[in-house]
Amino acid sequence: MKIARFLAVSALSVLLVPFAGAKEIPLVYDREFTGAGYAAPYFPTLEEAPVIKTLPNPFEFSDGKKQVKKFKDWSRRRSEIIRELQHYELGEKPAVSKDCIKAVIENNTLNIDITVNGETLTLNCRIQYPEGDGPFPAIIGIGGGAGSLPATIFTQRKVATIAFNFGQVMAHQQRRGSEPINKLYPELVEMGAYAAWPWGVSRIIDALEILGEDVTRIDLKHLAISGCSFAGKMALYAGAFDERIALTIAQEPGGGGVDAWRVSETLGHVETLGNTDHHWFMEKMFQYAGENTARLPMDHHELAALICPRALLVLGNPDYEWLAEESNYVSSAAARKVWERFGIADRMGYSIQGGHGHCQLPQSQYPAVEAFVDKFLLGKDADTEVTYVEERLKDVDYMKWIPWAK
Repeated sequence: MKIARFLAVSALSVLLVPFAGAKEIPLVYDREFTGAGYAAPYFPTLEEAPVIKTLPNPFEFSDGKKQVKKFKDWSRRRSEIIRELQHYELGEKPAVSKDCIKAVIENNTLNIDITVNGETLTLNCRIQYPEGDGPFPAIIGIGGGAGSLPATIFTQRKVATIAFNFGQVMAHQQRRGSEPINKLYPELVEMGAYAAWPWGVSRIIDALEILGEDVTRIDLKHLAISGCSFAGKMALYAGAFDERIALTIAQEPGGGGVDAWRVSETLGHVETLGNTDHHWFMEKMFQYAGENTARLPMDHHELAALICPRALLVLGNPDYEWLAEESNYVSSAAARKVWERFGIADRMGYSIQGGHGHCQLPQSQYPAVEAFVDKFLLGKDADTEVTYVEERLKDVDYMKWIPWAK
């Protein structure tokens, strides 16, 4: 049983978009974290935590007393999952007042200064604009303008691309306490990279909001993010932690991304909790390696579910054992139950296909990506009921992992 206590929260300000056949459920929000007003749940220690061998119920509140029955309750449950992930795995993603941010666009480069505690961190993000006046929908690409996805999918649709140079926040292999973000937050020595990098993405969105659409020519209601492999995890965390992102495309994220730690623990040579990169997480997470993985109060199907009710597309590649695509499949199918509960399953899809190199989108996955871009960045009618897995994975019994969904 989990234990928690909560504070009341006022009604949330959201950008409502009608959904056919259902009450109005937002496609995107105008705030980074709509559940910020809720108190954190109680965090049981390793010794206190019960063993949960299947995937934890994403609808069950942390005190074990109630479950999410209606969409209006989801914000509170999201706030619990976010805080559990940050407590057990990542460390805090600091909130930042816009008063601390200065931004300017020069020569199609967004220059951002974030000043906290008298120290300044600078981000420089190259923007590639389509022809025309805009405002344009945009994708924040990790590393490159479109991440590892083919840029033509976006440029042909007049979607702007914004390149996130994550190294300006924290290096790929961080030196704890010595990264650019640590100048602002010297006390956050144990922060994992997957708290730091999403912090940087959120500051990009802050800067776009500060300057406004007339200056940026970016449509703030239609932002996407994508990356692949370790950057696929980064995109997933950024989309999960910032509700202003309308579409998240997590390409081959592997362990520590969509993959459920519990499922991966039962597989072969894959990226388990005890066998992932220590730079990306807090060191204290690794006490949950091996048999202790089952004592975590949450798992990564819930990380993926944090994006609900916004749009998420997960791409997998079963040709690489390390990516643990069986775990990706189970976790994606489990996460999708959240969208299904609210009658918006077309906003979450997954496509797990091999026959191509790592981070090289094959032609067979283009239709899924294009459909999600068309629907959630351009507002077009497109078929986003995407739940494809290769024949080698179709016998996987994912339902045995989610008894709460039966």
